Amino acid sequence: MAQFLPGIAWVVRIPAGGAPDPLTARLWWHRMSAFHWFFLLFLIVPLAEIYVLLEVGSVLGALPTVAAVVLTALIGAALVRAQGFSTLMRIRASLDAGDIPAMALLEGAFLLVAGALLLTPGFLTDTIGFIFLSPPIRRALIEHFLIEKLAATQRHPDEPGGPRVIEGDFRRKDKTPRNNNKLR
Repeated sequence: MAQFLPGIAWVVRIPAGGAPDPLTARLWWHRMSAFHWFFLLFLIVPLAEIYVLLEVGSVLGALPTVAAVVLTALIGAALVRAQGFSTLMRIRASLDAGDIPAMALLEGAFLLVAGALLLTPGFLTDTIGFIFLSPPIRRALIEHFLIEKLAATQRHPDEPGGPRVIEGDFRRKDKTPRNNNKLR
């Protein structure tokens, strides 16, 4: 019989013997729902930010720490604005050329997240926000995300869970024949 640790029953299953099952311990995050991810995110990030702000504040002092947080927010907002306009111009150029601006739209989404992270007070979120502002890193993250999602959705028809293919012939059985070449 397996027992669960109180409070994290959905994270790691501990068997009666005491040691967690290695496969279960490795794959626990596969079974977490979006609610659990956001719960952990909104619990851990503020606690980590408070800890870092207290540590930096104990070294620099209160006013320089607050000034640094405000300064990173201002610099981040200016950089997001500049890169946002640049991305918007690339989207418009792609649309004018008749292309689909997929990469530029995804970069815009990353810039939106970067702006939210940079406006959130704290050094950890600012660090992640500035990482998202770096175009090579941002593009690499987008390409990695796209490759992972596209590889997960493209399966061979013989694989379980793969696309279902139904082969067959068809005939149109309309009462009136279609003649699309005549103008009425």
